Amino acid sequence: MKLHPAQHPIPTFSRRLIAAAAFALCSSQAMAVTPFVVKDIRVEGIQRTEAGTVFSYLPVRVGDTFTDEKGTAAIKALYATGFFRDVRIESEGDVLVVQVVERPAIASVDFSGIKEFDKEQLTKALKEIGVAESRIFDRSQVDRAEQELKRQYLSRGLYGAKVSTTVTPVERNRVAITFSVDEGDVSRIKQINFVGNKVFSDSTLRDQIKLTTPGWFTWYTKADQYSKEKLQGDIETLRSYYLDRGYLEMQVESTQVSITPDKKDIYITVNIKEGEKYTVSGVKLEGEMFGMEPELAKLVQLKAGDVYSGAKLTDSTKKIGERLGNFGYAFANVNANPNVDREKKEVAFTIMIDPGKRVYVRHINIAGNTKTRDEVIRREFRQFEDSWYDGEKIKLSRDRVDRLGYFKEVTLDTPEVPGTSDQVDVNMKVEEKPTGNIMVGAGFSQSDKLSLTGSISQENAFGSGNTVGIDINTSSRYRTVSVSTTNPYFTDDGISRTYEVYLRTVRPSVYATGDYRVKTLGGSIKFGVPFSELDRVFFGVGLENTDVSTDTTSPTLYRQYVRDFGGAGVAGCDVTSSGNGCGIGSARTTSIPLTVAWQRDGRDSALVPTTGRYQRANLEVSYLGTLKYYRASYQHQYFQPFFSKAVTLALNGEVDYGRGIGSKPYPVFKNYYAGGIGTVRGYEASSLGSLKDQYGDSMGGASRLYGNVELQFPFPGSGQDRTLRWFTFFDGGNVFADGQNIKFNDLRYSAGVGISWVSPIGPLKLSFGKPLNLKTGDKSQTFQFQLGTGF
Repeated sequence: MKLHPAQHPIPTFSRRLIAAAAFALCSSQAMAVTPFVVKDIRVEGIQRTEAGTVFSYLPVRVGDTFTDEKGTAAIKALYATGFFRDVRIESEGDVLVVQVVERPAIASVDFSGIKEFDKEQLTKALKEIGVAESRIFDRSQVDRAEQELKRQYLSRGLYGAKVSTTVTPVERNRVAITFSVDEGDVSRIKQINFVGNKVFSDSTLRDQIKLTTPGWFTWYTKADQYSKEKLQGDIETLRSYYLDRGYLEMQVESTQVSITPDKKDIYITVNIKEGEKYTVSGVKLEGEMFGMEPELAKLVQLKAGDVYSGAKLTDSTKKIGERLGNFGYAFANVNANPNVDREKKEVAFTIMIDPGKRVYVRHINIAGNTKTRDEVIRREFRQFEDSWYDGEKIKLSRDRVDRLGYFKEVTLDTPEVPGTSDQVDVNMKVEEKPTGNIMVGAGFSQSDKLSLTGSISQENAFGSGNTVGIDINTSSRYRTVSVSTTNPYFTDDGISRTYEVYLRTVRPSVYATGDYRVKTLGGSIKFGVPFSELDRVFFGVGLENTDVSTDTTSPTLYRQYVRDFGGAGVAGCDVTSSGNGCGIGSARTTSIPLTVAWQRDGRDSALVPTTGRYQRANLEVSYLGTLKYYRASYQHQYFQPFFSKAVTLALNGEVDYGRGIGSKPYPVFKNYYAGGIGTVRGYEASSLGSLKDQYGDSMGGASRLYGNVELQFPFPGSGQDRTLRWFTFFDGGNVFADGQNIKFNDLRYSAGVGISWVSPIGPLKLSFGKPLNLKTGDKSQTFQFQLGTGF
């Protein structure tokens, strides 16, 4: 704080007096200003700042008695605003004069030489610390921003990066700030050494940690770029590796990180003290167990005689705590106290159990659902308000809400209620995703000519949880009009109901001289009954009226179908024993398919699962109509983190089987098809199978077997976003004709890579696949994409 004497010698006695008094205060000397009543206040030197702003910070008003204390307080207050770099308070008689010199404003913030970071993100980050356009220039904040930028480069392994800041004055008391960066080369780990390890070799320990020397894939993983956080994580990994193998007293005594003078190579040395290997001499439980000691003892994974494992011990105490949490003891303390016998190299554990107070849930709070009604989320909860806390039910509630498929992310926490020791709230936060799908498209091909497609579907119509869909396709090959609606809570017990009405016209092959047509008008109603938290059984009935028309160019199977189910012969056709000529004409059939299905969904998410299983079995039987057949299918999906939580192993398999009942043949238009996304990628869609027509097109098969293996990775730059991923895959499968046995030797295989994205208009998959055993008659297709659901 500075107080300046007046510049005019004669009329400014009061100015000098005030300055002297203020100076005396700052110097702790016993000088004082003669108080006077302020008649007016004048502000000088302001350019951008409003006079009213200055008045609002002044502790002096017109009519107040001005004293030396108020003068000191006024200068302190104005400096504290950060708007001014110089402040003077003087007087002209009874008029208080406030003279200020404003700090410059920031006219612009620019960057040069930056490639590693996004400039927009940097601009946003600098704004949060006060360095942004139109803000008051503060050199200390700019220096802080420069240091933070250097730190970010160090975290990326760019130790040679140089950052300099240029502040250029511009008109109207403003400055332009430019951060100039020379990023240099990325510093990479040249060598990782271990000292003191005797039990495990250097190569074994290197395999456990993420940091590594440059390799084939380090350009993507960046594991060859050092950071303090990565090294700390690897140290914990090493410690866990030793602890899980009996080395109870293992320690990482120190680490040394050195860099070459040119700042290109980094050397890391880890000093280890392994200690001795311990076995477990015994484990006992103590504390309050409410008579559940035998049950809790079964949760202990370490037994007498076992080699000590830190992971098993931690998992044991965690499961005991979770078990107590299922009975309302949300804050149970379960700690394992070791008793080490170094002579015998044994360790005994006493697991102390303190359940604490029993806790109940006060409120269930839901946030983030701007469209979805609360009741749609709350009806999935298995934990209730004013009930005892149950950790298993709370986790199940979260998983059920996530499996709805309406939300990008579902998070849940259980904070204590302030002022209580036996109550918690369950707070669920959801991030909604678009659940509607409106698609209109047009296409032109030599076979289809002009085709229009359109569909409207809403999985969460009006936030009610109901699904409504209308699908229209005017392609000359597949013409469809379908209307469906599903109410997942037709009853309060969770019984679902689905209606569907459809008209489908299929012309799989179109030729210059003729074709065949399958026209189906039908409808169905289906109910889903929950039998457990994961299991649901479906019952349904439908009615289908199918008209199959053929001519002389139609495939043999369809002409055979017309011969079997009725059709008028034409001149030149030999009348067979079936009495239906050569199968040229049409056949109309009616079927009443009855369906029963079972589904178990234990995935953590319906949209982007990372763990759990999904199983579905379906049986469709038509016995009452003209067509008599059955179709059975079973699908099994399995998801599991692989090496890390960011990588997911996804397995999918399905087997389908159809046959005619009695003497009736299996309807050819009910055949299964394979090839393309969803079955075997790398082969043209629906092209597999030994059953071909005279034109070489696949006719499908009455049975099908296929499987898929995917290894799913986060997409570079997407962070924790699970909706955008890339994957590698291995597929196998085929279809088999009616009466043909399923043979593994006949399966087709493929491998490749792809990208999956839950886009705003629906799930999108792109794949680049290569057939591994392409045979004569097979049709390959390297690039394929699918917009919609599918594995």
